[in-house]
Amino acid sequence: MDKIIGLGNALVDVLATLKDDSLLTTMGLPKGSMQLIDEAKLQQIKDEFSQMKTHLATGGSAGNTILGLSCLGAATGFIGKVGNDTYGNFFRENLQKNNIQDNLLLSDLPSGVASTFISSDGERTFGTYLGAAASLKAEDLTLEMFKGYAYLYIEGYLVQDHDMILRAIKLAKEAGLQICLDMASYNIVEEDKEFFSLLINKYVDIVFANEEEAKAFTGKEPEEALEIIGKQCSIAIVKVGCRGSLIRKGTEEVKVDAIPVKKVLDTTGAGDYFSAGFLYGLTCGYSLEKCAKIGSILSGNVIQVIGTTIPKERWDEIKLNINEILSE
Repeated sequence: MDKIIGLGNALVDVLATLKDDSLLTTMGLPKGSMQLIDEAKLQQIKDEFSQMKTHLATGGSAGNTILGLSCLGAATGFIGKVGNDTYGNFFRENLQKNNIQDNLLLSDLPSGVASTFISSDGERTFGTYLGAAASLKAEDLTLEMFKGYAYLYIEGYLVQDHDMILRAIKLAKEAGLQICLDMASYNIVEEDKEFFSLLINKYVDIVFANEEEAKAFTGKEPEEALEIIGKQCSIAIVKVGCRGSLIRKGTEEVKVDAIPVKKVLDTTGAGDYFSAGFLYGLTCGYSLEKCAKIGSILSGNVIQVIGTTIPKERWDEIKLNINEILSE
């Protein structure tokens, strides 16, 4: 099985479920978005969270995907930066506990925190203080970090640092890796469309986008957006929420339904876990349809828990469901 390394913001998620969305308005956070915040806004959120029940989990888009892959038994690694503090230690311990090769660098800044607000309909909104996570620079990366892997998975939230992304891709290509890019968030794509276009046309092999991100990039609805992105890379994936996913490779096109879910508790990590399932299938050499079905199983399960940590007994069930698909 091929090994996958993730490059992303090493964040700790602090999650809280909202009774209504009025707090989002108070905090100036548009529902469903990811907004970068400063230390002052983080403190304001901490004050609110101190009066609420919160849950702690390792996060960051690429971190979630790598964790999902590792729980399926894939060989994984992660590159990121944390502070020398409680959150940083929590993140590192979680990597090690899940057999993820630790390429965490240390920063003088506090570790990054994603304050995650879960609305009653399961939609999530992030107020993200990047801190140490954003201090990962081009010069921190070395060729050694990428050797022995077959895929590099990059989260789109990092795309703002053009030099660092280009160096990561250059080193990964030098080491023979394929590049996977998750588009991350519609507002990130809108702000840096030209650079996304350069990356996808020139370097990226596999693109993951949800329908909002695909529309921000192409101006088109999912089916047309898939066709446009599919012509720019090897494999294009557009996730369409409860309607499933669309995949294109060359002239081959596949549509896979989402799995039925009784109750959506929290959509945090749904896209990240879909990517984990899809890439797991890919590293095992399965068909595009089977890859997407595994992705659907993972995303359908993570939205039934708060946060992005799926309990062990549920992983046993997930693996049985995957085996059923593989025997079809």
